[in-house]
Amino acid sequence: MPGNSSNASKRATNKKGAAAGSGGKNRTGSLKPRGKTLPADERPWHKGYSGTEKLPNKTARKQDKERKAAAAEGRVPKIGLPGSKDTTWGRGGGRGTSGRPAQQRGNRPQTRGGPRIAPGRRSNPTKEGPELLLGRNPVVEALRANIPSTALYMAQGIDIDDRITEIVRTAGDRGIPILEISRLELDRMTGGVMHQGVGLQVPPFAYEDFNDLVAAALEQTAPLLVALDGVTDPRNLGAVIRSVAAFGAHGVFITERRAAGITPTAWRTSAGAAARVPVSQVVNLTRAIKAAQQAGFTAIGLDADGEVDLYQLEAASGPLLVVVGSEGRGISRLVGETCDMLVSIPMASEVESLNASVAAAVTLAEVSRRRTYK
Repeated sequence: MPGNSSNASKRATNKKGAAAGSGGKNRTGSLKPRGKTLPADERPWHKGYSGTEKLPNKTARKQDKERKAAAAEGRVPKIGLPGSKDTTWGRGGGRGTSGRPAQQRGNRPQTRGGPRIAPGRRSNPTKEGPELLLGRNPVVEALRANIPSTALYMAQGIDIDDRITEIVRTAGDRGIPILEISRLELDRMTGGVMHQGVGLQVPPFAYEDFNDLVAAALEQTAPLLVALDGVTDPRNLGAVIRSVAAFGAHGVFITERRAAGITPTAWRTSAGAAARVPVSQVVNLTRAIKAAQQAGFTAIGLDADGEVDLYQLEAASGPLLVVVGSEGRGISRLVGETCDMLVSIPMASEVESLNASVAAAVTLAEVSRRRTYK
C-alpha cells in the first residue's frame, strides 16, 4: 500500500556517493604542506625583491614603474633593494646565509643555484632594511666614497650650494634615482631629524672584520686604533669617528651589544667620516684588546684616576690602542685591568670629567702632536 516502508525495491544508499574532496577525502594530494610563504623581498617576480640573484626583466619593469609613480606622487617608492639580501642556495658545499655548510643544513643536500623558493627557507635573514643618510656633508662623503646607494631624496625648494650641486651631479653620473619630494614628506621619512633638505638611501652599514682592521692598521707607519667600551650615544660614536679621521687614526672597534652602532645619527655626527674610517664590531671587547696587544699594540685606557699623565705618554710613538669608556661609568673594571696602563687628561679641579667623544679627541690630538714633533 502507499507509504509502505517495507518496499524491497527502495534504494538504501545515495546514488552519487560521497563527493570527492569533501572533508579532504580522496583529495590527499592537494593537502600536502607547501612550506612557508616567502616574503616579498625574496620573490624574484615581486617588485619588492631584494635578492642577490639576477633581477628578472619583468621585476625590473615593475620596480621602474613604481619609481616613476612614486616620483609623480611625491612619496617613497615601495620597491626592493636588489643585491642587498642573500637569496642563494649553498653551491658545491659552500656556505649559505645561515653560515653552515649546505650539506649540514637539514638532511637534504642543496646543490642547485638560483633564488630560493618555498619550501626550504632554513636561514634567518636580517630584518635590517635600507637606511637614510641625512645632511649635506654625510651625503657628499658617502657619494665620494662610492657607498652603494639606491635613491637620493631632495626637498622641494632646497637652497642650492656647492655641496648640493656635487650631490646631484654625482648621483646623476652613477645612475642613482633622484626623487624630489616635499619637505614635510622628508620630515616624515626622517622622524624629524635635521636633514638639510637631502637624504641618501643606502644599505645597512658594512662593518669591517676585526682581524682585517688590525692587519690594515699594522701596515701603517704609526698604527693607531680606538676602542669604545659601552658608548651608547650614536652622536658620541659619530664624533669619535670624526676625530679618528681628523687626527690620522686607522680605525675604531665597538661591541655588538649594549653599545651604539653606525646609525644615520652617527653618520650625520661624523660629518661623513664614517665613509672613510673602518669600523668593526666585536663580541667581547676584552678579548679583542688582548688580540690587539698580541699583535703589538700598547693599550691605554682613559681614566680620570689614571696613573700616567697624557702629556707624559711615551708610548704614543709606537702602535697604540686608545680605549674610551662610556658616558657615565667610564671603562669597565675588566677592560681597565686588561689595558697596559690607565691614562688621565690633566684638567682644572672644578671639572669632574670630559665627555667620551671630547676625551677621545683630546687624546688623539696629543698623540698626533707627539708623533709629528717628536
